[in-house]
This record gives sequence, C-alpha cells and structure tokens, in this order.
Amino acid sequence: MHTERYSLIGLMSGTSGDGLDLAHCHFEYHKGRWSYEIIQAETRPFPMELSQALATSHLLSGLDLALLDVNFGRWMGEQVKNFCLENQVKPMVVASHGHTVFHQPEKGLSLQIGNGWALHQASGQRVLADFRMLDVQLGGQGAPLVPIGDQFLFPEIDFCINLGGISNLSLAKNGQRIAFDCSPFNLLLNREAAKLGSTFDQDGAWARAGNLNQALLEQLNALPFYAVSGAKSLGRESIDQAFIPLLDQIELSPKDLLCTLVEHFAIQIAALIQTHATKATPSVLLTGGGAYNRYFVERLDHHLNQQWIQVEATEKLIEFKEALIFSFLGVLKLRGEANALASVTGASRDSSGAAIYE
Repeated sequence: MHTERYSLIGLMSGTSGDGLDLAHCHFEYHKGRWSYEIIQAETRPFPMELSQALATSHLLSGLDLALLDVNFGRWMGEQVKNFCLENQVKPMVVASHGHTVFHQPEKGLSLQIGNGWALHQASGQRVLADFRMLDVQLGGQGAPLVPIGDQFLFPEIDFCINLGGISNLSLAKNGQRIAFDCSPFNLLLNREAAKLGSTFDQDGAWARAGNLNQALLEQLNALPFYAVSGAKSLGRESIDQAFIPLLDQIELSPKDLLCTLVEHFAIQIAALIQTHATKATPSVLLTGGGAYNRYFVERLDHHLNQQWIQVEATEKLIEFKEALIFSFLGVLKLRGEANALASVTGASRDSSGAAIYE
C-alpha cells in the first residue's frame, strides 16, 4: 500500500493577538494512519499598527474593516513569501485561519479577515482560507475545528487541551469526537499581566504571588456559560460582556486577579476532565502559551487529585499545534474529505470547509 505525502504551510492568528504563526508541515498517510512532522515554524510579530488594528477590528467601520481585510491578507502573503524564500520551501498549498473579528454563529456569522486573494497574490502560493463559514451555514458553531486534527494526529491521547486566548478541549466519546471551549484563558491573564508591565505572566509567577479572592471566584464559577452543556464556543464579545465587567467591578490588584483567574480556570478544566474521563488516570496533552504557566498546571494537578498523566510535548508542538492542524485541515480539503465534524460543532452534517484561491 503506497504512502501519500503532503507538504503545507499553516497560518494561525490567535485570539491573543501576538503575531502570525507559520508552520511548514509534512503529513503522511500510510495503512490508514496519519503521521506528521513540523519542519520549520516561527511566529512573526505583528507591526504595532497592524496589531492595534486587529485588536480593535470589531469596532471598525465597514470600509475600514474591508481595507484591513485586504491589508492583513497582503501582509500575511509577504510573510509567507519571505518564509518560503528563507527556508527554500514550496508548499502544495497555504492554509490560513485568518483573524476572527466576529463570531456569532447563532446569527449565521463567523468572520475571519485576511483576504485570500491578497494572500495568494502577495505570496505567489495557492491558498485555502475561510474554513469556518460553511459549517456555520450548516447550523454549526464553526468552531472548534482543531478536534478533527486531534482525532487523526493524536488518536491515543484522551484529552487534547489548548490553552490559548481561550481554552478548549477535545476528546473521543462513544466513538465520536466531541469538543468545546472551556473558559477564557490568556485573553484575561495577559490583560492583567499588561497592568504589571509585561505581555504575559512568566510561569504564572505573579498568579502564584497573588491572593485568592473567594467572592470573585464564586461569581466567575457561577457565570451562565459554564451551565451550558453540549457544543459551545466562546467569542471575544461574550468575554467582553460577561467576564470583564466582573473583573473591573472588584478592586483587586493584578496579582490577586491573576491568582483568582488561574484557580477558576483550573477548577473548570479539571471538572470537565473528571466528567468525561473513562479511565482512572487519563492522558492530557496541554498546548498553547498557557502550557508554560507552571502555576496553572500545579493547580490543575491539585483539582485532578494528581489523577492524570501529562503527555510530554515539544516546544514546537506546544506553540504551533493550531497552525499544524490548520495545515492538516488543508490536506483534508485537498483530499475532498470532511474537515469539520458535526459531532463537535452541532452542524447538520460533516463538511469540507475553505475556499481555494489560485
């Protein structure tokens, strides 16, 4: 049986907004199993002006948003072109997630900017973009999309948890993949770290030094988001409406807020693992920037009563798993196979999302 090989570049601009992740990845399909390798990967920081525009993109006028869409697509294309020249890479296709501006699936909308034609022209590469909208039109959340990658690339791991701007989790249950957003994460932690003069809380050291505020912890744990079961996703809008007012109305130091937020996230994520675990010590893969937050990992360990196995992960995997998986969604699209799972998003059927620009 012959081996099928694919070489793609995945692009990811996360909700935490620090830069563009580029990952050049190889995939092989052999005897019904997928293997992967992240060949080269790096994060290209956004220029200050672009960073500010992306951070406030949900507040822009229609015209300014349309211009940002094109300019951001062109900028990403330039980064891809340089990356390919520096690393002497010729990918089959570039799979771009884009930058989420609006995520309101209940209204049939999920908007990621980073214009596909502009990206294609500036990079000189075939481009796949707009991965979410088909699923949304099929009645799904359009998110999360990473779980299909977890299913095929990490089939032996019980829980894949990404700790990015928002934390999310995926697992196999009754032969199906299910996944959902767990809580905000770095979006809120980095907001407090910024008050202390840093982009993030190194190792969770400030959270560790803070004091837990029981009243705020109880208010956070009582938010309606946590009572929803089944397919659910968190957008920046709901974080702005539900979480941030709670943090702003209570007069606490940034360290105390960090400590309380970490405790809250650890409680929520541990509860989900315990609810869904089918074995005494499930294996858990932690990726995303939050995987480096030692204090969070200790609190998670505490709330899991040490009953779990943390899967070892390379720095490349921790930092670039989402870009890796978006390139894999591109592979599935090229093969004409589903790259969005109805069991995860709540859509009426599985689908193969993304538009091709060539």
